[in-house]
Amino acid sequence: MYDREKLKELIRQHALKFGEFTLASGKKASYYLDCRQVTLRAEALPTIAAGMLQLMKQNPPELVGGMVIGADPITAAIVTLAGLQDKPLRGIMVRKEPKGHGTKKFVEGPYNEGERIVIVEDVVTTGGSSLKAIEYCEAVGLKVERVLAIVDRLEGGKEAFAEKGYKLDTLFTVEDFGINVDGGQ
Repeated sequence: MYDREKLKELIRQHALKFGEFTLASGKKASYYLDCRQVTLRAEALPTIAAGMLQLMKQNPPELVGGMVIGADPITAAIVTLAGLQDKPLRGIMVRKEPKGHGTKKFVEGPYNEGERIVIVEDVVTTGGSSLKAIEYCEAVGLKVERVLAIVDRLEGGKEAFAEKGYKLDTLFTVEDFGINVDGGQ
């Protein structure tokens, strides 16, 4: 079951750091959200999966997945929880670079051309990582429906997705943690 307040407290306690940081986008920030500190915790990951499954409840896709490393534990948890609830859902992983041997694919997993997928992400800043995952998924014939993330930093990602025709839904925004969009508290 999705316990939003419990997850919020776990993020605040383990993932939210203040200081001077450079983000993957190259931007400087006064805070950092290291969501691997929650996506790799037994007490948090099932709650994340439950929240994301709840967001997908109205129009469940056949597939869920995203860019490797950040999306992997989220994908696995969602697929596992869906299986426990007898919901048919499969996961995929999107590589940043194709594997140097074997099939040399960017997109790995049990998928078929034409299937619908929801891209998952831990933290969205500008949306660059998920936009790359979308590009690779569409290149193999998957139909990307939208993007789900744990936290939106409110730094342009939602608008970048909208510009390309995708909706972003999140469990939280930085404002839920008392952070102003300019990065201050």
